[in-house]
Amino acid sequence: MSDLPQLLTEALTETRERTLRLVAGLDAATLETVYSTLLSPLVWDLAHIACFEDLWISRAAGVPALAPELFTIYDAIETPRSRRGELELLGTEESFAHMAAVRARTEALIGQVARDRSDLIELVICHEQQHNETMLQLLALARLPNPFHQTHAPDSLAGGSGGAAPTRGALELVDFAGGEVTIGAGPERGFVYDNERPAHVRALAPFRLALTPATNADWLEFMDAGGYRRDELWSPEGWRWCQEEQIERPLHWTEDGRLWRLGELVDIDPEVPVMHISWFEADAFATFHGLRLPSEYEWELAATLDPASGLQRPMPWGSEPVSRAWANLDQVSGGPLAPASFDGATRGGLRSMIGDVWEWTSSWFEGYPGFAAYPYHEYSAPFFGERYRVLRGGSWATRPRVASTTFRNWDLPQRRQIFAGVRLAGDA
Repeated sequence: MSDLPQLLTEALTETRERTLRLVAGLDAATLETVYSTLLSPLVWDLAHIACFEDLWISRAAGVPALAPELFTIYDAIETPRSRRGELELLGTEESFAHMAAVRARTEALIGQVARDRSDLIELVICHEQQHNETMLQLLALARLPNPFHQTHAPDSLAGGSGGAAPTRGALELVDFAGGEVTIGAGPERGFVYDNERPAHVRALAPFRLALTPATNADWLEFMDAGGYRRDELWSPEGWRWCQEEQIERPLHWTEDGRLWRLGELVDIDPEVPVMHISWFEADAFATFHGLRLPSEYEWELAATLDPASGLQRPMPWGSEPVSRAWANLDQVSGGPLAPASFDGATRGGLRSMIGDVWEWTSSWFEGYPGFAAYPYHEYSAPFFGERYRVLRGGSWATRPRVASTTFRNWDLPQRRQIFAGVRLAGDA
């Protein structure tokens, strides 16, 4: 076996081990329960991961799929999350068995597929890793146990900052000159999602971007100043949502000043980035400070710019998986940490650009000029238009293989189950 099939096999195996660890100890009733129409029952995710792998590996190898009759019920477009609890899904044991059968067939074909279509193996790996994060969203929403609690319990999750130096960088803004900048991923990057391509040039006006995401302390000040009661801070759509849903604090915060984190009720750490806020809340917070949300292009430039030379250059996370020493990624921390907890800062000094919390931007999710769907139309194109807002940067729950400065996440502006926060921006 050559190096590439071996490396891909190892990545597939490590990814599957993480998937199974997320649900270890959960019984069939828990896995099959619909806790929210915003997220799938966990058993759907498990079988969907297997069906996705079955589809693309069989297609790449030119062999029949193992279970094509399951493709429709586990198709994310054909069966949206709000309907998945109504379907006749595979049971827990059947789902695990299907995952194992598909993986055994993949391992038998890995040499051939790696030679002809290694990009599709990368797609399968990244797809499963992305579902790991959505599964963690469900674990958080349902207040199910932290799967990493026994081996990873950072001090910050118990109410401290892990020894990191306190910072209030959410209101310290760095100037960027803008200009003609390159956005997106070029062919040298290997596998990336279609919405990250093609690389293209955009003209950006000068702007400013905060050193860190907004923290819980910043959010408490917003709340104390009546942020959730002042309609002048909100967009019309945001204020309507806030009133109809009776929103008074971030998701998982309690009225007595604590928060739920993966099944544990903990004190609010003022130093860590605020999490589980919607785009509407992020936008109101920016207005409260007389600032705005960055565009996704401003965000990407700030994440890659070398201020000494004025040139865009990849950071350590530009083309290789991000080291956990550089950023709070890979799920094991159980939540965001103080921005000074990791070495990963941009050349301009901005911290937590990658990891900790996804950062809402002002941008609608659209295809780049020259966009071409790949390897299938349904991954990005159905979501284009003025409905979904772009998030950048990854979160503590994002796997390193997925995180990069060009990766684009997206969601509806009212959604709060994602591990999202906010970094402020302004005009220079």
